[in-house]
Amino acid sequence: MKYTVSPNENISNTAGNNSDCPPVVLPEEIFFTISMAGVLENLIILLAVIRNKSLRSPMYLFICSLAVSDMLGSLYKILENVLIKLRDMGYVKPRGSFETTADDIIDCMFVLSLLGSIFSLSAIAADRYVTIFHALQYHSIMTLHRTVLILAVIWTICTGSGVAMVVFSHHVPTVVAFASLFPLMLVFILCLYVHMFLLARSHARKISVLPRANMKGAVTLTILLGVFIFCWAPFVLHVLLMTFCPNNPYCACYMSLFQVNGMLIMCNAVIDPFIYAFRSAELRETFKKMISRNRYQ
Repeated sequence: MKYTVSPNENISNTAGNNSDCPPVVLPEEIFFTISMAGVLENLIILLAVIRNKSLRSPMYLFICSLAVSDMLGSLYKILENVLIKLRDMGYVKPRGSFETTADDIIDCMFVLSLLGSIFSLSAIAADRYVTIFHALQYHSIMTLHRTVLILAVIWTICTGSGVAMVVFSHHVPTVVAFASLFPLMLVFILCLYVHMFLLARSHARKISVLPRANMKGAVTLTILLGVFIFCWAPFVLHVLLMTFCPNNPYCACYMSLFQVNGMLIMCNAVIDPFIYAFRSAELRETFKKMISRNRYQ
């Protein structure tokens, strides 16, 4: 989405011409370092689930889906930096067909990161709901086959939507649809939370005897959701302001923080693996075994 996802030059000019707020420019090394950390951390999460058969449960598969989304967000920035370097060195023709195609692919990765995170978090929320309130039927409802099918549908929808959003990125309805997915996810998860709260009050005794791991999973989801909102909401607001009030000095002043908002997105991919590891003893044990094996090899 050329004027919403990668608007570095446009943002700087707009902010500088219409407001007294100078654009905040961060060193590319910061983005590159954070992006590399995000890729490596989420790759470790994926390897841990692959190596430990006991982690191959619906919840951890949904967490892997979220980790893939975070990796795409980090890879997007790494590939963008590589493309810019190649262009500056003269290996890529500016505004040429290769740069245009590569830019579209990179933008698709960025949109996929957001869409994948939204759908993965929603799937984790639904999984936690079934775990808590249909504990006895959980294994018959959330089978591995059904989980894989759900993930296949999610990523098919995300891929198709991501390509469509990049192709039609200059149309206002596309930007509105892109930005509206964020609050829609929040409404969906909020409705689940409200329903869970009401059921918890009416079935307090049943809830109290549920395994602590089920409730712990709901707390983990809450933390993940809070971090996701904190890291992505500023960028979603940026997209809306750039679409509907690009010449307003107050909007331009906020848009001068574009690179800061971008860094927050990169940080989300770094923070999420720490949340998984901190909240899951099984993951921590798998990490220790992986490290110890590498030492003795």
